[in-house]
Amino acid sequence: MSIRPVKRVAQSRPTLEGAGVHLRRAFGFGDPKEFDPFLLFDDFRNDVPSEYLAGFPWHPHRGIETITYVLAGSVDHGDSLGNRGTLSGGDVQWMTAGSGIIHQEMPKGDDRGRMHGFQLWANLPSSLKMTTPRYQDVSGKDIPEVIDDDGTAVRVVCGEFWGKSGPVDGIASDPRYIDVSVPPGLRKTLQVETSRQAFAYVFAGSGSFRNASDPQLVRTDRMGDLDNAVPDSIGNRSLVLFGSGDEVTVQAGDEGIRFLLVSGKPIEEPVAWYGPIVMNTQEELRVAQAEMQRGTFIKTGNKGRPF
Repeated sequence: MSIRPVKRVAQSRPTLEGAGVHLRRAFGFGDPKEFDPFLLFDDFRNDVPSEYLAGFPWHPHRGIETITYVLAGSVDHGDSLGNRGTLSGGDVQWMTAGSGIIHQEMPKGDDRGRMHGFQLWANLPSSLKMTTPRYQDVSGKDIPEVIDDDGTAVRVVCGEFWGKSGPVDGIASDPRYIDVSVPPGLRKTLQVETSRQAFAYVFAGSGSFRNASDPQLVRTDRMGDLDNAVPDSIGNRSLVLFGSGDEVTVQAGDEGIRFLLVSGKPIEEPVAWYGPIVMNTQEELRVAQAEMQRGTFIKTGNKGRPF
């Protein structure tokens, strides 16, 4: 067994998206090789309704898959396939955009005004860029949770872990997406296949991820306490990118630690990227843009406007 070294620890950065939603971006629109097969990760935890209620009105996607994980509040969604629904606390939605979809996501806070959650983009290989779009909506009650003898709790959103399989399946990058809570003071080692790219995103408590020789401290404020970020470079809302190895070791701090641990098989193909459309070549991007202008972008479902 070999512990994955910590390649980099970074702060998620304030970003405006959609119709003016304030969120934090951990990675995205940089070098796509660094996180392959993943393209973008957004943390949209916010306690100020005026900073998120404008939402993400109708917009296109092609060539990617997105996973939305809601912790608090709700998100109303609709799309050009005719799907409509609401994600609430604990729920997950995986959308395969494939050949093209137009959808909207409109967040609402809970009774305390909190809108907490994350969105991850995963790339599709060239052979599946133009696959038929689909949704997988998963209720929080259907996401298995495993609690180890030492109190470590893991929600398995996607992939297999500790003998449980997540309800989201059929994803091209064969990802594992787990929500991990480690009790105070505990050191825990988690297996991650050597062939996978892996990162962690810490969002509650504190702790350190251990290199073989040099531990990297990662501290966060309590979830929801958005105005008191730890001022150092590895503080609140920390992204941890791992090197190669087959296990990740975390040492929980005095409050315990909660983080997402995400891994997937690299696609290792060229990436041509323009906003919500991700293809392999610039020519494919030009085709997609021309189809948007001609009204032929949507191949499946309502080929006109979805609203």
